[in-house]
Amino acid sequence: MTTKSAAAAARATVYGYPRQGENRELKKAIEGYWKGRVTADALRATAAELRAGNWRQLAEAGVHEVPTGDFSYYDQVLDTTVMVGAVPARHREAVAADALDGYFAMARGTQEVAPLEMTKWFDTNYHYLVPELGPDTVFTADSAKQVAELTEALALGLTARPVLVGPITYLLLAKPAPGVAADFDPLTLLDRLLPVYAEVLADLRAAGAEWVQLDEPALVQDRSPAELNAAERAYRDLGALTDRPRLLVASYFDRLGKALPVLAKAPVEGLALDFTEAAAANLEALAAVGGLPGKRLVAGVVNGRNIWVNDLEKSLATLGTLLGLAERVDVSASCSLLHVPIDAAAERDIDPHILRWLAFARQKTAEIATLARGLAQGTDTIAGELAANRAALASRAGSPITRDPAVRARAAAVTDADARRSQPYAERSAAQRAHLGLPQLPTTTIGSFPQTGELRTARADLRAGRIDAAGYEERIKAEIQEVLSFQEKAGLDVLVHGEPERNDMVQYFAEQLTGYLATQHGWVQSYGTRYVRPPILAGDISRPEPMTVRWTSYAQSLTARPVKGMLTGPVTMLAWSFVRDDQPLGDTARQVALALRDEVADLEAAGTSVIQVDEPALRETLPLRAADHAAYLAWATEAFRLTTAGVRPDTQVHTHMCYAEFGDIVRAIDDLDADVISLEAARSHMQVARELAAHGYPREAGPGVYDIHSPRVPSAEEAAALLRTGLEAIPAERLWVNPDCGLKTRGWPETRASLENLVAAARTVRGELAGS
Repeated sequence: MTTKSAAAAARATVYGYPRQGENRELKKAIEGYWKGRVTADALRATAAELRAGNWRQLAEAGVHEVPTGDFSYYDQVLDTTVMVGAVPARHREAVAADALDGYFAMARGTQEVAPLEMTKWFDTNYHYLVPELGPDTVFTADSAKQVAELTEALALGLTARPVLVGPITYLLLAKPAPGVAADFDPLTLLDRLLPVYAEVLADLRAAGAEWVQLDEPALVQDRSPAELNAAERAYRDLGALTDRPRLLVASYFDRLGKALPVLAKAPVEGLALDFTEAAAANLEALAAVGGLPGKRLVAGVVNGRNIWVNDLEKSLATLGTLLGLAERVDVSASCSLLHVPIDAAAERDIDPHILRWLAFARQKTAEIATLARGLAQGTDTIAGELAANRAALASRAGSPITRDPAVRARAAAVTDADARRSQPYAERSAAQRAHLGLPQLPTTTIGSFPQTGELRTARADLRAGRIDAAGYEERIKAEIQEVLSFQEKAGLDVLVHGEPERNDMVQYFAEQLTGYLATQHGWVQSYGTRYVRPPILAGDISRPEPMTVRWTSYAQSLTARPVKGMLTGPVTMLAWSFVRDDQPLGDTARQVALALRDEVADLEAAGTSVIQVDEPALRETLPLRAADHAAYLAWATEAFRLTTAGVRPDTQVHTHMCYAEFGDIVRAIDDLDADVISLEAARSHMQVARELAAHGYPREAGPGVYDIHSPRVPSAEEAAALLRTGLEAIPAERLWVNPDCGLKTRGWPETRASLENLVAAARTVRGELAGS
């Protein structure tokens, strides 16, 4: 092996690409199918057209090997569940009757059958459907999707590499199926699963696959010796197969650590590693094992999760170091480009001076191709690209947008006392009970109500000038009146204004804070057909004027019941944005917290007695390695307290979290010092209530009893049963009754019925408590 030959072999590739289409064609087709307006054949045709378009774009940009199988109607982990035949018993009849409808039933549920649990994909805002496994699970291979998509790409004359979720990650992401003992370890099923992967690999080879990528991001987390032994066994056995393509085992999001030597010595032909944030650790570990002689290394040197232009010269230096450590070095992004928007060139409203700082999927693809060309042919061949890149980096570093001396001075002056409530919880709780006068098991919602087509049309009409600001505000007032009227009639205790004026829980605030940029077309998949436009946090943050006070105060004027002020917390404002990478995250979080602190103070001064600061991303942003947890949680919890600690004792502070594994951060939840926390719990059968109880959580909590990510309407008895389960862990005087999450994505008919059932369930259980 020589450096020259390794460089000459360098090629460009990616692990995955955004699925939705430039105008979210996939979302529209799927939702049209759900509503009966689009046929299954038309949906499949749209999907095929989008896949082909993606592959052609990649090839035209200079990508030598395109991914297949990463495209999904809903989620790649759900696709894997179908591929290995692990369909839950309750969904088998639906899948047998119609595979597509059964697939969506697993994702969304039906009125009769609950969906699979949904949670975050590692430390991203992408949600996956959790596999349900047990000792009786029987795996069977179904490679039809993977083979069909590979065949489509090959028919276009492209070099294609199928991408599968690896067997170790699949099992580590799984949970015991309902009715299975909680201590059941899905990894014990590995020996049953590997023959299924072997069959799929053989089918892909027969269909023309030269390489198959097996994604194992779970191996960048802390893993026990038993789990590492399972990985060693899995890739020893798969590597020993004779009827298979060459195998590329991919990791991303962090350093491989102890898993690197396991994979380095496995009989597979290639490894893919993250060389962005984990560059130093992975470089050191790779050198320590003597490199990958005779193997392919795919180097993820372009950040696949953020939108800033790559430092091409820095990446080339990293690639140059890697040349002596593998037989062949190829260039890629650090992970699938699923996590970024499609094309920055579509953003017409961003200053061109700033736009050149940004790289979405298409721009990242071009960066990857440029780096591969420079590595293979020499930097002289990319001199123009390097000069433009240096200029873009210098422009951003020197821009006044990025630094505000007043903001920095205020952040530097923060003391520990600024992040502490004036009284302990016991005293605050008594004051709040006296002030609010709420019943036992108080009912509320999380914040948003259905965002109807009429509301979206009103916003579009305002932007287009078809209505003026006064006309738009009258529409918002009418919606708030309807939302308040319904809640009062339904019998909810703490009300919300429904957030009809908000386009998104992060974007709405970002558009009113300095330092943020908004996109028009920067859509990113969150789950299924839910796409968000993460704002871009480019500079120092401040709040020029109140953001929510007007509409919250208007809602409160319509009712004598308390109306919650609704804010998005500082960690979530970072996590669900494309955050700046030129200073520590903790520094940015403090700036956001101080801006939100001003908003909290203004809400309280306007008479708002209950203020909710949502932090659903607190768990999501937790580093993947335990050694990094303490430093993160220190600044994350301080940022929340800095936001909320300035209020009076009788002002009740709520927070909300959803769709994550909360057991890992119960201590941090306690450290937030919120008076009330509402949490997703319906799909996970009140697991979080038990976790709070095990920790000894001392404050009030509302584990959700209504799964809002399913179209089904839970009955009053179903909600009451969940409440009774919650009461086994949380005493009645500290238990709230609420949905799992906001109702923005639901329709009004199901929302009305579900909330009426929720209130009825609370009344039923109150009666049981009174009679006991």
